[in-house]
Amino acid sequence: MPSHSPLTQAIDRYLLFLRAEENKSPLTLSNYSQSLELFLTLSPLSDVADISKETVRAYKGKLQDYKARNGKELAIRTKNHHLTVLRAFLRYLVQEEEMDVYPPDRVKRFKEEQRKVKVLFKEDLNRLLKAPDTSTKEGKRDKAILELFFSTGLRLAELRSLNRLDLNFQTREISVRGKRSKLRVVFLSDEAVAAIKDSLECRLDHLAPLFIRNHAAAVQVMPPGEEFRLSRISIYNLVKKYARAAGIVTSPSPHTLRHSFATDLLRNGADLRSVQELLGHKDLSTTQIYTHVTNPQLREVHRKFHGK
Repeated sequence: MPSHSPLTQAIDRYLLFLRAEENKSPLTLSNYSQSLELFLTLSPLSDVADISKETVRAYKGKLQDYKARNGKELAIRTKNHHLTVLRAFLRYLVQEEEMDVYPPDRVKRFKEEQRKVKVLFKEDLNRLLKAPDTSTKEGKRDKAILELFFSTGLRLAELRSLNRLDLNFQTREISVRGKRSKLRVVFLSDEAVAAIKDSLECRLDHLAPLFIRNHAAAVQVMPPGEEFRLSRISIYNLVKKYARAAGIVTSPSPHTLRHSFATDLLRNGADLRSVQELLGHKDLSTTQIYTHVTNPQLREVHRKFHGK
């Protein structure tokens, strides 16, 4: 990102603040940097004082017309992500640098339709969890990954970053550092504990990552062995692979298992606040996307009064 104008210099200071003071992850820093680069590209301003009602409106208009590398328009959620980053940048200028800039709360997001939640029916979920061939090391590992996703509702990046020492089998807990570096505790089911132990017992290496690739080569390497950690795309693809093997036509992803975890809790009577904590959601409104598919009262109303 060029650093010759007052605006780009302010952006550089903001990114440094996120890294040094907020301890944001490299992935978050990369996302914010790319988003602010897009802002500079679509709104060629030179100073933070140039950010105004008119220039923000023009930026939103260009976001509406902007096409990604694949030639498709940006999704509403992606456009709103870019607006959220702009708001966060302006809020930093107000709060940390005490600058008189365009008020961040006046940067309004686009209206979104309520998100549709894709979840697995119990029969499909059971077939998915049974799909790995547990007579192989890779199959044992993959079985543990699938069970862990459903047991905890972890995000893909959270599950990938786990190390062996993060697990407490005695209390059946894992301390997870999620978005915004927030710590939370998730819990292991009996099935997840059994699958993870089965996976670890057949490993001959001493590497730190909980899930690794190339078991045979890993034996020759000294810890920590970060280069053997299973990648995000590998974990994503293995969920897709076992879904196909299980004959599940809805093509679930790791996030589908997170959705299934949340809806399973709510359908069985868990309160929304507890589910919010288990998922690591900052705002309760994010968790509320599940209520329309799990509200037992609405189901009972439908049963009693529909079609009589």
